[in-house]
Amino acid sequence: MRIRTLSSGVVVIRRERGEWRFLLLRAYQYWDFPKGGVERGETPFEAALREVQEETGITELAFHWGHDFIETGPYARGKVARYHLAETTEQRVVMGISEELGRPEHHEYRWVSLAQAQAMCAPRVQRVLDWARKQLDLDPPHRP
Repeated sequence: MRIRTLSSGVVVIRRERGEWRFLLLRAYQYWDFPKGGVERGETPFEAALREVQEETGITELAFHWGHDFIETGPYARGKVARYHLAETTEQRVVMGISEELGRPEHHEYRWVSLAQAQAMCAPRVQRVLDWARKQLDLDPPHRP
């Protein structure tokens, strides 16, 4: 399958009582991280920052792990999603209104543990979670 669209985003995490919480956004039945299409004239990294701000209102992101990223395999007619990993201290999420839709692009958000995220996400996103877990040097969650 040919890559037709590059989407770029961020696995946004924050500390809560000594544990990492992952920010997930839900569109219909699918949970994912903030991401979106790379616009003409911007780099994928710039697109990732813009998408986080547009979709969550979060502007404070610390890329302690550098600008490394993971890309998914092609899905949805050749779309590939690229994700970076960043920490925020912001807890409040404000889902911005999409100009195209006239409403937020996502239906809800949740700050969840790694184990909760693994249970909520599709295999494509679980692979990204596994990458983030390794970046954070966390043990794999126990699955029932």
